[in-house]
Amino acid sequence: MQKHRLLLFSLTVCLAIILTGCFQGEQSLDKNEMDPPQDAEAVDDLESESGEEASATEDEESQEEVMEGDKGETSETIDRQLYLLDANGMVASQTLQLPQPASNEVAKQSLEYLVKDGPVTSLLPNGFQAILPAGTEILGLDLDNSGTMVVDVSEEFENYQAEDELNILQAMTYTVTQFDSVDEMKLRIDGTPQESMPVDGTPIGEGYSRVNGINLVHSNTVDLLNSEPVTLYYPSVQGDNDYFVPVTQHVNVEDSLYESTVQTLMEGPGFDTNLQHVFNSSAELANGPRLNKGVLEVVFNQEVLEDSDEAIISNDVMETLVRTLTQDEDVEAVEVKVEDVETLFNENGEPYTEPVTVKSFVSTEKL
Repeated sequence: MQKHRLLLFSLTVCLAIILTGCFQGEQSLDKNEMDPPQDAEAVDDLESESGEEASATEDEESQEEVMEGDKGETSETIDRQLYLLDANGMVASQTLQLPQPASNEVAKQSLEYLVKDGPVTSLLPNGFQAILPAGTEILGLDLDNSGTMVVDVSEEFENYQAEDELNILQAMTYTVTQFDSVDEMKLRIDGTPQESMPVDGTPIGEGYSRVNGINLVHSNTVDLLNSEPVTLYYPSVQGDNDYFVPVTQHVNVEDSLYESTVQTLMEGPGFDTNLQHVFNSSAELANGPRLNKGVLEVVFNQEVLEDSDEAIISNDVMETLVRTLTQDEDVEAVEVKVEDVETLFNENGEPYTEPVTVKSFVSTEKL
């Protein structure tokens, strides 16, 4: 009987041990399923970082595809000068914000924005219009080491009226020569070189440049033998848009070319136009302009001032002088002085402490 009880007790203990082991094993199994290993977080981070890297790579590839598809354009914009036709039928530059192109597409893009019904349409200021015939495509550009830009256009380029020919040629030339490395332009139509314009036969020859002029003005009162063509800049207004119009006319050079140019500016535009005369009628040169190491010194009497008490010179007077006189390749900057005035100020009260360059008003870019 005692042996029987001892055996029963032993069986009970063994059973309890077995059940406890099973229970702990089940708990351990559940714990393993529920709790991640200690290094699982690091693995998850690695997968996350790898995923982020993959996502970033995909984004970069997508960006590159978009840039290639849009010829390098991004959402950023850049100020660019385009020569367009104003309400008075004169070619003038307007600074518009264009999409930022790839570096080798800058000049091509500028020309594409001269096409009627093209991408410039929504950007045109009031009174201005694009100048190249609708449908014109810029097929290619080729800039050689001499500074000549060869522009290849499609056949649609020929669809213009004879009276628009000079404006078209001048607008294209001035648009591409705004870049420092471009001096002149040649033309191809569907790959065929053109010695002259296709409608009215304006000669292009070895290249068309700013030397050929813009908005040409002919005068019967100027002795052509004793004169030279000079491009003068006059301010104009269209609505709330103030801008400058370049006009090429012959000026007498009996004295110095610089003096004759300033005298012509002070006389104002001598033809029926909306161009503004910005000089006071009693303004005079105190002495002839002098060029020294690229700086042209121009000295006036005090009548040139807008406000003699504050020594303020009109912004339009200053810009007219600088834009015009720096057309000469020897003139890098203009220093305007007034008799008995130590320092000149602009209309905002800022002093002119250094000679003024054209880049104060117009930016240029290298190709």
